Amino acid sequence: MQKRSRLALIAAAALASVAHLGAALVAAQGAPRADYVGAINWRMTDPAFGGFSSLEISDDGSRFATVSDRATLWTGRFTRDDSGMIASISAEGPHPLHDSKGKVLRRHYADSEGLAIAPDGSIYVSFEGVARVARYTGPDASAERLPVPAEFEAMQINSSLEALAIGPDGALYTLPERSGALAKPFPVYRYRGGAWDQPFTLPRDGNWLPVGADFGPDGQLYLLERDFWGLLGFLTRVRRFEIGPDGATGGEVLIETHASQHDNLEGIAVWRDAGGAIRITMLSDDNFRFLQTTEFVEYRVRD
Repeated sequence: MQKRSRLALIAAAALASVAHLGAALVAAQGAPRADYVGAINWRMTDPAFGGFSSLEISDDGSRFATVSDRATLWTGRFTRDDSGMIASISAEGPHPLHDSKGKVLRRHYADSEGLAIAPDGSIYVSFEGVARVARYTGPDASAERLPVPAEFEAMQINSSLEALAIGPDGALYTLPERSGALAKPFPVYRYRGGAWDQPFTLPRDGNWLPVGADFGPDGQLYLLERDFWGLLGFLTRVRRFEIGPDGATGGEVLIETHASQHDNLEGIAVWRDAGGAIRITMLSDDNFRFLQTTEFVEYRVRD
């Protein structure tokens, strides 16, 4: 009797997985606002390579920067073919990130997640573990730590400042990976004029969690979200918001993938390609596990 019960449970779990995957496929088919362009794996032999959780791309789509979740900064270039797809990748790194005293970051102080590069070249990095945002004048510079509001100190460890972006107004925007409840929106924090405030929230949708953000050349906020279905793998979604004086509006779904269609996409950069279309480039975090991959994935928005 016990054996039959175990078999029944295994069969039920398998059926549930198939149903769950089918639901994701339907969801993906219902979100055709962006077309898949292509993907390319990125490999290097350096033991520090991997764990990339952010992405910045130049206006012309030729150069990139990323930080790993072990506090290293990497930069590189894309070679693109005639159709605009990434054909090859060349990269430099790692550049270990430092604290305000010039020492290389260690342990839970080194859990870097978000990256934003200002027009003047300033490099901003958000961190989990000890939730904070730091400014660097260059890859090998000491950190200039921005003020830390009380809200940051109260955030859940390993689920805090995942996303970081610079808005058209020059302000920094960041938000935590978790809001605290399924029905609770995500608070967005803004840094300008030397101080933080919390001007608006973004609606939460079930188990979708934000892992990256970027402002596109259209001035809108693109939010990269992730869901995880265990052995079935990761799902990816991108929503787009209009940010105005009264907060965020819109939230249309541009991309929604089924499980395992891509790896663990955590970095996002939005730019305009040579044809004038909005291009969304994403980068996966392999968590330093050999079963996962580091890949760049690109979509073109239908507008």
